[in-house]
Order: sequence, then C-alpha cells, then structure tokens
Amino acid sequence: MLNHLRERTAEALRRATEVEQVLADPETVKDAQRLAELGREHHRLAEVVVKANRLYKAEAELADAREMAQGDDPDFAAEAKAEVDRLETECAAIEKALLPLLIPRDPLDDRPAIFEIRAGTGGDEAALFAADLLRMYTRFIERRGWRIEGISHSDATLGGIKESIFKVRGDGAFGMLRWESGVHRVQRVPATESQGRIHTSAATVAVLPEAEEVDVRIEDKDLRIDVFRSSGPGGQSVNTTDSAVRITHLPTGLVVSQQDQKSQLQNKAKGMEVLRARLLDLRLSEQESERSRMRKSQVSTGDRSAKIRTYNFPQGRVTDHRVGVTLYDIARVMDGDLSPFLDALALANAEEKLTS
Repeated sequence: MLNHLRERTAEALRRATEVEQVLADPETVKDAQRLAELGREHHRLAEVVVKANRLYKAEAELADAREMAQGDDPDFAAEAKAEVDRLETECAAIEKALLPLLIPRDPLDDRPAIFEIRAGTGGDEAALFAADLLRMYTRFIERRGWRIEGISHSDATLGGIKESIFKVRGDGAFGMLRWESGVHRVQRVPATESQGRIHTSAATVAVLPEAEEVDVRIEDKDLRIDVFRSSGPGGQSVNTTDSAVRITHLPTGLVVSQQDQKSQLQNKAKGMEVLRARLLDLRLSEQESERSRMRKSQVSTGDRSAKIRTYNFPQGRVTDHRVGVTLYDIARVMDGDLSPFLDALALANAEEKLTS
C-alpha cells in the first residue's frame, strides 16, 4: 500500500502544479464554471501539498537520524534513536492523514445531506434513544458550523421521537455523514424500567445526498398525491385545512408524508425533495450492492439494515462494528464527538480504494 501512496502523492502534486498554471491563464477567468471547479480542486490539492511537504521533510530528517544512530558515541546514538522513534511516529501520522486526501472525491460528497432518524424496535425506549441520537448529531453539526433545515418531525411520548427528517448544509456534509447510515443499537436500563433490567433497543439512521432534478426524473404519471388534514398541536393551518400531503411513487412504492409546513404547496415541495433524495439513494444503493458482489466492502453504505454501532451505557462503551473502534467515553460521544469513528471509517474506505 505504501507504493500506492507514493504514486498517488506524486500524481496529486503534478496535478496541483497543472491546476495552478491553468488558474493563472487569463482565458480561465472567462469561464466562470470552470474557474469555480478549478478553484475547488486547487483548495483540495493545497492540503495534499502541505501534508506531502511535511512528510518529505520528516522522512529526510528520519534518514539523517537513522544515520546518526549508528555512530560510535553511545550518548549521541541514544539521543538519535529517540529522534528516530519520534520521526517514525510523525511520518506514520502524516501518511494516515494524507491517505484519504488522495482518493478521487465522489461528486456527491459536497452535496447537502438529507438526514433521517427513526425509532426502531423497543417501543418508548427506542423513541427516547432516537431523540438522543438527534441531539448527538445536532451537536456534531453545530460544532462544525454547518446548518440544519427541518423537513419533518414527529414526537413520541416521554420526550422521544418517532421520526425526524432534516437537511444538513455545509462543506462536505454528505461526504462526512454518509457513514452514519444503518442500525444504531442501544443497551441500557430504560427510564420506564422499575426492575433495573438492561434493555436492548434500536434506531435507524439514513443519510441521503440531496438530489437535484437532473439526477432523478420523476414523471407526473408515476405519482399519486393524496391530501389530508394535519394532525398534532392546534394552530393556524393545522387541524383546519387539508394541507398535509402524502406522495406515493408508484414504480417503487416509496411513500413520503409531509405535514410540517403551513400550506399544501410547501408540504408538496418538501415531500418531493425527500422523494428525490430517496430515489437517488435507491439507485446508489443498487450500484453499491453490485460493487459489493465483486469485492468485500468494509464500510459499504448499501445495506441500510446493517447494525453499525452499539451504545452500551452500563459499560460506558460505544463500538463501531465496521472498523472495530471502541470508545469508553459514551458521554463524550453522545455530546457529539464522532470524529474517532468518522476518521477511522474514512481511512478504511481510502485504504480499500487505494488498493482496489
């Protein structure tokens, strides 16, 4: 894999030089779309250049330190060996950080993400856990400076939620959050448990790329649209008009219901946004399933029913089953610190793509 890393790094550095030359060409400025595309590529490659230069500098220092460690002076040699250990650790860390940057970027990674959280098996406890996941992701998203736009939300009893769907806008939102799709399992003593027994419940998460109209063509004849009266707390346009919308995509059987907006037109627009995202996700999942038949994918996002993570409250443990990462700091994780998992997943995906 090291040879692949060297080859990809050299290619990226050559491309960075090419991009800089093209950006300096006055003709490039005349094409706004091309200028924007090259600007994004230059921004991405700039990070590769910085890390590659750090790596080459550290490797040169490592070679010198290894040579000095072979000297005759015991004290000087011991000091040089300590420097060798430090530089070997530094080089490994830079290589690990460099690897994901060398993988060709999926164009969908820069899209906003449509995020769906639903209570699974476990009744009230599953709904409470779904609410905990919503808070966890909200904190993670806010700390990154991203923005959340609500689409639909359905509360359950005891402060839990049945379902929450929202859009996440931010640089690389879908690319980073896509790995969260799957079944999240929780093991804890529910607030409703009087005997102190540990229960196992689950919630499901689906992260979809925002779909543009050019991605998915939806024919009017393929849709059945039903309107009905919104349910929930009273208020203007709620429980008084048929503003809620249910959209059924007949070829696939996908159904989207939307009632959170004030008007039928707004609900239909939001519902169509979710439907387009689910249709695009369905197509991508089929493609991923086909690729998975040809190779074993460690971090595949194709199977939405796969158990990806377990949150064990009595032991204070969170385990991601795809990459075998376990943290014994559940409070930190539930407060939105998902970086150890997301970094490990990105690295595993990069290693797989680099050698495939």
